[in-house]
Amino acid sequence: MEAELIASVRSGDRRALAKAISLVEEGGEVTGLGPPGRIVGITGPPGAGKSTLISALIDLTRSRDQTVAVLAVDPSSPITGGALLGDRIRMQGHVDDPGVYIRSMATRGTLGGLAATTEEAAVLIGAAGFDRLFVETVGVGQSEVEIMGLAAVVVLVVGPGWGDQVQAEKAGIVEIADVYVVNKGDRPGVAEVTRALRESADARGAKVLVTTATTGEGIANLADEIDRLLG
Repeated sequence: MEAELIASVRSGDRRALAKAISLVEEGGEVTGLGPPGRIVGITGPPGAGKSTLISALIDLTRSRDQTVAVLAVDPSSPITGGALLGDRIRMQGHVDDPGVYIRSMATRGTLGGLAATTEEAAVLIGAAGFDRLFVETVGVGQSEVEIMGLAAVVVLVVGPGWGDQVQAEKAGIVEIADVYVVNKGDRPGVAEVTRALRESADARGAKVLVTTATTGEGIANLADEIDRLLG
């Protein structure tokens, strides 16, 4: 990758950052840059409200005068191979904020919840100087735990009614989380899911938090816990 393009990324040029990530997705290499910084991974099953939760975290992060980037890993279109962009659409209220950068990446057949070039894209975002980077995995299943190797903190987001699946998932994503979030806390079933997660959370010394991302309830507590874990 050209040194001039990397210099533009470092200077905060968002178009240069977008171009550099696109080049990486097309097979380009990133060299001479440091690690991507301390990443916060947001993972969990489809329908748990991960994107809405991240949108609420963006609002809070910006209210604290910090910049924030999001890499949202989407399923690939079976026709074009590109990302379906559902996550970026749900976060589009932030697109005019110069302190926010949101990028969708297609899995392109890669298993594990991430895209093949997510780490390289994270390195480029780190070079751009964002204060916080959230990586949202595609809706995951039991074995899709690659985020554990990339993120400094892994947040598992589930919704009410997921309690019956906790034991089935116990050997996978439930056991990699540093924070457990039961989202949609205004709906029935939250207490049951919280209890079901408690054993795994206690084994990891982790907290189980309840949020309602649509109203912002519990988001500050989650952000504070992420900050504590990041040190």
